[in-house]
Amino acid sequence: MRPGTKINIRIFHYFGKDTMSTIRDVAALANVSAATVSRVLNHDTKYKMTEETIERVWKAVAELGYKAPTSSQDQMRYVHRPESTTQNTHKFGCILNVQGGKYNDPYYLSILSGFEEAVMKKGYEISFIRTNQELENPKVLYSTFQNPVSGVIIMNTLEESTFSYLKNQTPYIVGIDTDHTDIDNIAYDHYGAAFMAIQHLMNRGYKRIGFIGGFKENMKTSRRYNGYFSALHCFGLEYNPDWVLASNWDEEHCEKVIRDAFEKKVLPDAYFVASDLMAIGVLRTLFDLGVKVPEQVAVMGLSNIEISKYSNPPLSTIALPIHDMGRVAARTLFDRIEGDDTPAKIVTLSAEVLRRSST
Repeated sequence: MRPGTKINIRIFHYFGKDTMSTIRDVAALANVSAATVSRVLNHDTKYKMTEETIERVWKAVAELGYKAPTSSQDQMRYVHRPESTTQNTHKFGCILNVQGGKYNDPYYLSILSGFEEAVMKKGYEISFIRTNQELENPKVLYSTFQNPVSGVIIMNTLEESTFSYLKNQTPYIVGIDTDHTDIDNIAYDHYGAAFMAIQHLMNRGYKRIGFIGGFKENMKTSRRYNGYFSALHCFGLEYNPDWVLASNWDEEHCEKVIRDAFEKKVLPDAYFVASDLMAIGVLRTLFDLGVKVPEQVAVMGLSNIEISKYSNPPLSTIALPIHDMGRVAARTLFDRIEGDDTPAKIVTLSAEVLRRSST
């Protein structure tokens, strides 16, 4: 991803106008009456509606970026909510990238921790924490932004429709290593980190080095895989496709492909695993198979999540400043709010080799 000039994208609706959508626009797109739209938005259960009708309304709301005006009734609903009396209080949102449970991935939780620390230090608030999967539900997407936020950080590349909706709802978005080039991104050098890992393994005396990470169908577009492949070529090391395994970012799948490689007798001397969480799963599987680490197969991870130093054996890894990524994302949002209007930028943080007992 290359830095680019920030582009202000304006959303043109099906009605050919660059204007704020109305409840009638939503009704027309959903093929229902304006009254039905109002009932759905207000969660009115007095009149029966099919799930299909409700879903059509929420999809239309999300697609048009419709934001209901605050009525006097809505205002009364919030009269007794405690609100800060400080005019400078900002509220922020966070969208996590997780494959399993919402709070199960220590990599993204460490980024979130850094973000929270910086936000709280300024006396601001975090209004919501969602996952990309949750926002695929139009009802959840709409309700998340019912109350305005000053900015949002996103931890993965979103679907274009979801991303467009976010840009309509909040003035500032900062990505954590996303492919969205029209927003600020906080990142690390995937290619360089992988190259560094292979160089470390080679310096430790390993010549037959494999790679575990990503998905089979897009392996050759993975920056970490390309860093691995280029390092092998640069150092004159052997490449064997049997040593390249797709992790699908799933620990159970990781265990399966390692067991298959073991049974086929195609284990290399060392593996570079493109995430610490997957690498710890590899260590556990090798232990179950009776394969000694690092004597028979070395394992190198990437990220340096907290639990990596407690694995058996402790995991060597490419250490990333994960906590700082969240703090820098917060500071970037603060700068934008305070008037920074420079073009969208990529802030690349450094990585370093952290050797432990697995190499």
